[in-house]
Amino acid sequence: MKSFKILPTRNTCMKFISRNRSSETSKYVANNVRSLGSTVDAKEVEFHGKLNTTWWDTNGQLRALHSMNPLRVQFVRDGLANTGIIKTNRSLPLQGTKILDIGCGGGILSEPLARIGAEVIGIDSSKELIDLAKEHASLDPSLSGRVNYIHTTIEEFEPENAQKFDAVVASEVLEHVADQKLFLKCCSDTLKFGGSLFVTTLNKTVPSWLGAIVAAEHVLKLVPTGTHNWNKFISPEEVQRLVETCGLKTKLIHGMLYNPLKNEWSWSSCAVINYALHAIKHPDQ
Repeated sequence: MKSFKILPTRNTCMKFISRNRSSETSKYVANNVRSLGSTVDAKEVEFHGKLNTTWWDTNGQLRALHSMNPLRVQFVRDGLANTGIIKTNRSLPLQGTKILDIGCGGGILSEPLARIGAEVIGIDSSKELIDLAKEHASLDPSLSGRVNYIHTTIEEFEPENAQKFDAVVASEVLEHVADQKLFLKCCSDTLKFGGSLFVTTLNKTVPSWLGAIVAAEHVLKLVPTGTHNWNKFISPEEVQRLVETCGLKTKLIHGMLYNPLKNEWSWSSCAVINYALHAIKHPDQ
């Protein structure tokens, strides 16, 4: 995979909870952080839950999301290999790796990650999609014990699952949550020290509005109308700033390019519309 220039990092990272504070203080701070709000946008959950009947139609309205999978799996696999968490293995490169897939929907990304060895937990705030994910996974006996789905939110899941995962994946989710800062904080808290956060999302630019909303939703009908809200799109610089306040250091930022004629995704040096970000949790937090 090609590496692209990382956006300038900030040298000062605010520590939400100091490593040297007592466990009682840490719990108090964490509970107060979560009490500030919720990551859930009820309208978004309802909207995506209604797509459960067509979620696994690779030629339907989610075909662009399905075709993104080769790039997403490569991103996670190579990212973990580059950090030394996993060793290259041709058949099961993610064997022994614990991955949390947040906003997993019907399991489009969870399943292929599990098939190459990962122990995956997928969470989503839509019960309809979690039920669908469970049903679809049950059709493949090879996934038994490798992928589990839970109907919950990241802020509800995190307290009992702090520092349990080698990787957290938030793919095409950040642009749909109500509180992006809280969301990324909870993502960080579930990671082991040295673990990786993998994000794919949409930049907040005029081209992203034209491409992801005008073209994709209204002209080409690549995704259902109303899927995106441009006000929730977020720049790579802002994501980088937020993850650094949560104790993570940005390692890579890739642009992602979609070809609607071929229904194919590729890496790009341009992150003006879609991009992927890989950040690592500092071992000294």
